[in-house]
Amino acid sequence: MATDIAIDLNKETIETLQELIQINIDSAKGFRHVAEECSSAPIAAAFEELALQRKKQADELAIHVAINDEQPHREGSYLAAVHRCWMTCRKLLSSNDLHSLLAEAERGEDAVLEAYEEACQQTLGRAIHSVLRGHRERVQQVHDDVRNLRDALAQ
Repeated sequence: MATDIAIDLNKETIETLQELIQINIDSAKGFRHVAEECSSAPIAAAFEELALQRKKQADELAIHVAINDEQPHREGSYLAAVHRCWMTCRKLLSSNDLHSLLAEAERGEDAVLEAYEEACQQTLGRAIHSVLRGHRERVQQVHDDVRNLRDALAQ
């Protein structure tokens, strides 16, 4: 966790952090969903670890929101719940279950990455930017790892 706490954030930045908190919660739930649906124990364990990483990111952002006298979000979105349901349906209809789960996980990571890219652009020059940039770098790495694993299973 970063040692600097961003104090006196403007309303727009706090709203951006709230969105990222929700996105990280959704991502953690999505990773747990993949872990539960996955028949490979090593992959399931890796996705559980990714879920913990995303929860940590949400908690870190929540500290910045709370220190600025706002109540951080603690729930995911309805849309993400629908996406997890779609992941299950797609798995049931597919002949390559794990490949389908990973394809949907990668698609979810595309959305997380896009949200962080926008947030980093919005916060250039602000104290919170370095925190968001660090999160974005971790999200990019996870995105690439999920994509590579998905592609390896397609061969």
